Amino acid sequence: MTADADRTAPALRRWQAVDTAGGGLPLDLGLYAVSAVFAAVTAATSTLLPHRAWGTLATIGYALAALAAAAQLLARHRRPDTPLAGLPARWAVTGFAWVTTALLPVVAQSIQRAGGRTDRAQEEVVVVEHAGTRLAEHGTPYLGHDAIAALPPGEQLLGYTPYQPGMALFGLPRAAADAWWTDARVWFALVTALALAAAVLTLRTTAGPAAPRRDAAVLRAVQAATVLPVCALTLATGGDDLPVLALCLLALALAAAGRPGRAGLAVGAAGALKLFAWPVAVVLVCWAVTRRAGLRTALGALGLPIIALLPVLLVDRDALVENVLRFPLGHGLVTSPAQSPFPGHLIATALPAGRLVAAALLVAVAVAIAVRLLRRPPRTAAATALICGYGLLAAILLMPSTRFGYLLYPLALLVTAPALALAERRPDVAA
Repeated sequence: MTADADRTAPALRRWQAVDTAGGGLPLDLGLYAVSAVFAAVTAATSTLLPHRAWGTLATIGYALAALAAAAQLLARHRRPDTPLAGLPARWAVTGFAWVTTALLPVVAQSIQRAGGRTDRAQEEVVVVEHAGTRLAEHGTPYLGHDAIAALPPGEQLLGYTPYQPGMALFGLPRAAADAWWTDARVWFALVTALALAAAVLTLRTTAGPAAPRRDAAVLRAVQAATVLPVCALTLATGGDDLPVLALCLLALALAAAGRPGRAGLAVGAAGALKLFAWPVAVVLVCWAVTRRAGLRTALGALGLPIIALLPVLLVDRDALVENVLRFPLGHGLVTSPAQSPFPGHLIATALPAGRLVAAALLVAVAVAIAVRLLRRPPRTAAATALICGYGLLAAILLMPSTRFGYLLYPLALLVTAPALALAERRPDVAA
């Protein structure tokens, strides 16, 4: 159909061969078993108390899911057509795993925090809730430079809100009532579940001979966005990245279904929450241009973040710049705690002028991707997901200040690409 499809097909076929071996059950078993080990190690060794609390509950959930997958694999070996090893049964185990390793820890930590445990949430939860309170009271979620400087030194970090204005909406429930269900993570989880459900429904409504393989690929994509430890742990302890990721996946699903306008709205909603969605929006607009729908997609993809920014700009432009630009770039009153030992951070801290070297590498990657998009824009949703996944992976590895948890974005995007390829509704015109 297109050059993009030809280039991405071999990699997707290799992944599908591994993914579908044994009806997908060996990979299920490996995922749950390795995740159980990760959770147990986290519970025993993490220096972050919310992470240790997550690991204690998640170890049990992953272990039970691994036992269920092992039983399914044994049942399939004895009787290949048994319903116990079929796709609905695999969905049931995945749902159980997500409930026990993500949703149950969210509720447990929220209740414990409401009962007085101050060690049951990461800083971003508090930051989002404070942003919601400021939005309700002052019309902006941001504190200005002088207001942050006036805070005690130990509280200045929490004074920064390095998100887009839409993220403060998740803090509005706490501004209205102080209860466990107003914890920002509860609302992160709700929006994540709704967006992923919409993405699954969108991908599974396309009919065709590839439907069984497509449905299995959709399940794997959901696993990557839910039960993968980097996602489950993030949702349970912090959570702000999960609704952003889920909305990006929904946008790509809508693109695969041939709905560029709705795809633009979905990724625009993600961009109104966090800057991480903006590269996805740019690549998605490039895809839409090949469908003669660039303007329609851009109106939502770029328009929604701009609409979210306008009121805040009118209230306090300097506060917006201080929080959204200066602080993430390392020019705030305090330094971001995002210091995972990826190459960019190691270069920035170990080499003379290391931050400049890391920045130059980031710019080089950005230029290479821009040239690729201009010379050969993606013509399929799968190719779009692959470009976004590899591009974000390179950026995360090269950023001087980054978090291990940010890997959830490229991992989920790359694992979702096969599902998009199998569900794609391609235009009838040749590329």
